[in-house]
Amino acid sequence: MTMARLIFPTILSCIIAYLLCGIPFGLLVARAHGVDVRKVGSGNIGTTNVARAAGVGASGLTLLLDAGKGFVSMMIARLIIPAMGQVEVKAIAPDQPSGIVIAIVYVACICGHVFSCYLKFHGGKGIATGFGAALAFKWQIALCLLVVFLVVVLPTRFVSLASCSAAASLPILGLIFGVAPVSLIPLAAVAALVIWAHRSNIRKLLKGEEKRFSFNSERKA
Repeated sequence: MTMARLIFPTILSCIIAYLLCGIPFGLLVARAHGVDVRKVGSGNIGTTNVARAAGVGASGLTLLLDAGKGFVSMMIARLIIPAMGQVEVKAIAPDQPSGIVIAIVYVACICGHVFSCYLKFHGGKGIATGFGAALAFKWQIALCLLVVFLVVVLPTRFVSLASCSAAASLPILGLIFGVAPVSLIPLAAVAALVIWAHRSNIRKLLKGEEKRFSFNSERKA
């Protein structure tokens, strides 16, 4: 009965998360700096390409907004689902079987960013949004994702490699931090979506053609 009551609020939360996380903040921020980020570098609207196209300030704001929309979407879900489903907040905690509903909203966040309805179902690659959503899902996992990202990106300067490494670690971290087994499936889906979004970067990495990260590299060129 508990899960039946949670179906509608979960669907509503997923719709909100998809629409909110679909907002292309990278495109809007870069445009405010006089750049169409879709026509620069990789053409991606994410933080890395905004950094290359418009500099550190623009990329920092994009990172904050993209992470923020993931965090806010998850927090809205954590308020709506128990209230509308008439269950206690702790009933949808990540370590509870019913916590799968929040994990499903996590997937909706990534889908919104990667397949934005405002950009004809194109978008970014989900790292910043995924990190923000992870903070609201289980902050310990989010911090470990950041550590994995930094451990890879600092010596290599390959943001794509660091992003894929962090994504691949998500279901493993979920298992380590006691996420309910049923919720590991949505976490694996999040990881798969993020890695899939980096498929062109993976091909370049394998061919030795991937660019190392630097600010304003396109403008300098």
